[in-house]
Amino acid sequence: MLGLTYFLVTISLVYGQIRHFNWAEPDGATYDVVDTTRNTIGNSLERLTSMRQVLADYKVDAYIVPTSDAHDSQYLSPADARREWLSGLSGSSGTLVVTANEALLWTDARYFTQFEMQVDTSLWTLMRQGTDPSIQNWLTSNMALDSVVAVDPTTYTRNAWIPLETALKASNVTLEAISENLVDIARTNIGDPPPPRPNNDLIALTVDFTGRRSSDKIAELLSQIRSAGASALVLTALDDIAYTLNLRGSDIPYNPVFFSYLIIKDNVSSPENVILFWGNGVLHSNISDHLQSEGLQIQTRDYSDIFNYLSQYSNSLPIDSTIWLTNDASHAIFLAAESGFRNAHIKDGVALVRGLRWVEEQVAAGANITEIDVSDKLEEFRRMEVDSHGPSFATIAGAGKNGAVIHYKPPLEGSRVIGRNDMLLVDSGGQYKDGTTDITRTRHMSASPTDAQRMTFTRVMKGQISLATVVFPRGTVGHTLESFARRSLWEVGLNYGHGTGHGLGHFLNVHEGPSWILSGPSSTDPGIVEKMIFSNEPGYYEVEEYGIRHEDVVEVIAVTKDADHIHAESIVGDFGGAGALGFHTISLVPHQTACLDVKLLDDLEIKYLNDYHARVLATIGPILKERNLTEDFEWLERECAPISRDAAILVKTSPLLMVVSVATLWLRT
Repeated sequence: MLGLTYFLVTISLVYGQIRHFNWAEPDGATYDVVDTTRNTIGNSLERLTSMRQVLADYKVDAYIVPTSDAHDSQYLSPADARREWLSGLSGSSGTLVVTANEALLWTDARYFTQFEMQVDTSLWTLMRQGTDPSIQNWLTSNMALDSVVAVDPTTYTRNAWIPLETALKASNVTLEAISENLVDIARTNIGDPPPPRPNNDLIALTVDFTGRRSSDKIAELLSQIRSAGASALVLTALDDIAYTLNLRGSDIPYNPVFFSYLIIKDNVSSPENVILFWGNGVLHSNISDHLQSEGLQIQTRDYSDIFNYLSQYSNSLPIDSTIWLTNDASHAIFLAAESGFRNAHIKDGVALVRGLRWVEEQVAAGANITEIDVSDKLEEFRRMEVDSHGPSFATIAGAGKNGAVIHYKPPLEGSRVIGRNDMLLVDSGGQYKDGTTDITRTRHMSASPTDAQRMTFTRVMKGQISLATVVFPRGTVGHTLESFARRSLWEVGLNYGHGTGHGLGHFLNVHEGPSWILSGPSSTDPGIVEKMIFSNEPGYYEVEEYGIRHEDVVEVIAVTKDADHIHAESIVGDFGGAGALGFHTISLVPHQTACLDVKLLDDLEIKYLNDYHARVLATIGPILKERNLTEDFEWLERECAPISRDAAILVKTSPLLMVVSVATLWLRT
């Protein structure tokens, strides 16, 4: 006992040369000290400075670095020991928060003394768990309005993500998932890149040791998948996968596991329905022989393919399908499984932003741009996106009086030249392997509509927001909801002559039943349930003058207190057990707020638009910047600036003559 105690003290004193060592606490938990040979107080400033530069490059105000990997493992590979590299603290527990001016480390009482010995206390502040404010409380109290907190979504479980996102949103702070790990970038920038992820040989464990064949375990899981009504089960915990397949590895010291993901689909009659994501996807013959001897055939794929595969697989399922995940899985896995149409709308948003900026710039410069030019340009930009398969219907680009023709299609020859005083209605869509899109934006070319145009533009927007934010019982039929979209127009004796919403196929027909949002009942409407996809497209048309339509695609979601919905916090019931549903807008293109009469909007409508535009900018903006599309990004940033009812001073900005509010203009820098 004396020798062991002495050894532990020695390790603590010579932290600069510690090798990996494992020992038990009285409660059975373990300390885990990883090789920190290069991690000394002397280079802490260099590392922290590099980290802050990366935050500035990514326009992130705070970055969270948990002690975690993509599988919620308790012990980490050196490739994932980011908290230790950045702070210097070894051990098995701790989370960092880095801002431009603060560097905070939360840990428990086991590591308070170790913090003082291993960490540069002139740079880092110890936050004692159980005594000091929690990470969530600190962020909600200290982050400025409209700031961005970011984290690598592979390192944060869904259980951790949702409450933090909800709390930050209530403080007007965005929690952003950035797929690139910013610590890894900071390491690389100073010549100390993270070590490669281990991919050691697998070890076959025979039934003599396991007691059950892997095929029997898969069969049992399949029974549970079917009982749960799921289409597939996704295993992300490394020990779960090793147990299920009767395989072991050595990718994490002292833990016989291997980096992998496993998907088990409802039908396992084919090897393609049990999929192992591991290494480069090639199994050694002894492992393949072992699995076959246990009656199991599997498909293997590259470890890094999991997110693209899961996203594409979820897109291929019927809309009411379910993928079974544990909340201990990473937020990134949930994003991939939930992505569905969302990936397609991100691509489509990029194309539309580029197209709308292009037409306004050209018209402002006096170029002769026709309606068919707009159609062609949008198709050109869409085809630049990955997995694009062209338009989902013939583009409706109606300028001036042509916008009042609801399904106007510009002729190939002789289409109207768009003037600076024209209201331009553009209804278009794209086909992508991961979804079908349909979106309408109406924009005045000089952002100076007539009073009548401004009034109707605003009332159509109020109707769209009303439908986008409604909460209703599960099973409600579409026509019951349609009057929400018409109410603001009805208040002044106006209306429109088409339905408000239709279903969309997945890389299929842009109009898809059986549910619709129409003014009259449909005998085939089965009622609205989660995961259905609809358009939300009220409009107004002044014949021989102009047309206005605002269209987004929305996903049906369950509305609880944790939902991403504007009414989430006020929810107190679920319609007697029926379930509360709402819509989540997945189209990502800014509206022309310069055409709004903000005095007609209530507080909820203003908040909805500002929240939506913040999300558009946070999603589309980084893609434009990454592609060096600077002018598109700057246009998007202006268009997504928040609005306020108090805005009274309006000016025009060049070169596109965009109307913005001097009193409320805020540009994210």
